[in-house]
Amino acid sequence: MHVAVFILVVLVFVALSGALVRLVRVPLPVLQIAIGAALAWPARGLHVEIDPELFLLVFIPPLLFGDAVAAPKRELLALRGPILDLAIGLVFFTIVGFGYALHWLVPSIPLVVAFALAAVLSPTDAVAVSSIVDRNVVPARLMHILEGESLLNDASGLVMFRFAVAAALTGSFSLAAASLTFLYAVAAGILAGVVALIVAAKTLQLLNRIGGVPSEAQVLVMILMPFIAYLIAEHVEASGILAAVTAGLLTGGSGIFRYLGVSARMQTMSLWTTLSFIFNGALFILLGLQLPDIIRNVPPALSSRHWLIEPAATVLILTLCLIGLRFLWIWVGDIAQRVAARFGKHKAEPFGMRVRLAGSVAGVRGAITLAGILSLPLTMADGSPFPSRDVVIFLAAGVIICSLTIASLALPKIARGLVEPGEDPGAAEERRARVGAANAAIARIESIANEGGEGEAAEARLAVADSIVAGYRRRIAASDEADEARAEAREAGRLELELRHAGIEAERGAVRAMFRSREINDHTMRALLAEITLTEALLKSRRERK
Repeated sequence: MHVAVFILVVLVFVALSGALVRLVRVPLPVLQIAIGAALAWPARGLHVEIDPELFLLVFIPPLLFGDAVAAPKRELLALRGPILDLAIGLVFFTIVGFGYALHWLVPSIPLVVAFALAAVLSPTDAVAVSSIVDRNVVPARLMHILEGESLLNDASGLVMFRFAVAAALTGSFSLAAASLTFLYAVAAGILAGVVALIVAAKTLQLLNRIGGVPSEAQVLVMILMPFIAYLIAEHVEASGILAAVTAGLLTGGSGIFRYLGVSARMQTMSLWTTLSFIFNGALFILLGLQLPDIIRNVPPALSSRHWLIEPAATVLILTLCLIGLRFLWIWVGDIAQRVAARFGKHKAEPFGMRVRLAGSVAGVRGAITLAGILSLPLTMADGSPFPSRDVVIFLAAGVIICSLTIASLALPKIARGLVEPGEDPGAAEERRARVGAANAAIARIESIANEGGEGEAAEARLAVADSIVAGYRRRIAASDEADEARAEAREAGRLELELRHAGIEAERGAVRAMFRSREINDHTMRALLAEITLTEALLKSRRERK
């Protein structure tokens, strides 16, 4: 009963955070962490012990899968060089640089444990990045790189974290064995994601052959896919995170959606959007719930000089160290790109100073870091306490909060003016696609309408075809390159939407009136209102794109 009440309380505050974020004007993850901390701060507040493995299984696969499905695959493929450079190269650079810096700053932390903390801090948080970074102020190329990096660096960071923990427990480390294990974890994780996708596709095919299967069963297969990928990979000791990401990246181009009925497709998109909001919010509230206990118990190693200033300064210095290492890596990468372009005789696209700084500050840490650091063992093989466990957990939580705060405050100022005014390239591409699709539809409809036949049936077919084609031609006119033509078409489209919206409101009122007068039952009312709502949603989408 206590667990059920706790879940309901978290869900209530997730919903409230969606409304409060409009009032307080801070990034949603920061607000949700603050809500979680406020709920846990009183002596009798909410307190929960996180099982790191369960935490990773419940939250990470669906969230990363959803981000991977929504990620622009063409851009990620085109930018694979810088993405892999950050997702793998920067992870190793961070482990070495941050590990030594931490050991120097806090000598009581053994070097191998410092490397473990550096490894678990190296992944950026895909959820936090997408929530904080405003696509309207950050250049599209940088945004795509940040998205791709945050999807892939979780695997490399956590694999290296496991190596560091194993080295701390055993007192030995083999570079050759670690390299082979890393390659296996990556390859097997990718394969597990492919296997999960194939299993889901075959299951949907089987459901189609059976026939009459409820669309909810098809939706459930799609919802389970990231969990299946994660569990398969973890079972063979590979990267479950990379498996979930792989399944998500391949889902869009695999054609699996053709096995879903129309109703199942609509339900999948709607349900996945809702689940993403719920999981995102619950994840950050759970992070906030951990903070008061961590902050109350400041380790003595960090408070020998002052109970507040010393730990706060240590966290700030370490966060700035992470940002500095990231900035240095991006800067060196730009130089290397220029040199390679000069020898290869191809055009380089280096970042400017402000873009480098924006990319460095945007590398925030989040759920993966906290879940990973909480999974540190309590004791060594001989039964003695794991060295500096409380210290590194405190520092990890502090860096998460500090990186989120710095990004929230500094990124809008750094990125202001980086995106030049003008039509968004994505919007222009969408406009061209709409014109091409409409022209193809017109050609096909006209060919069908002109197929043989005479009499009333043929005339009726031509009349219906003319009506449908007129709608497509208005869509083309609304996307015309000429400003005057587009303005006229937009005004006509605006009037059409207003009239259609008025008609929908009248339909809804009439259906409810018939229900109140008992002319129809509630089943009929729900069916009609569902159709009206779907039409209204489509019109709303058109209005937002005008």
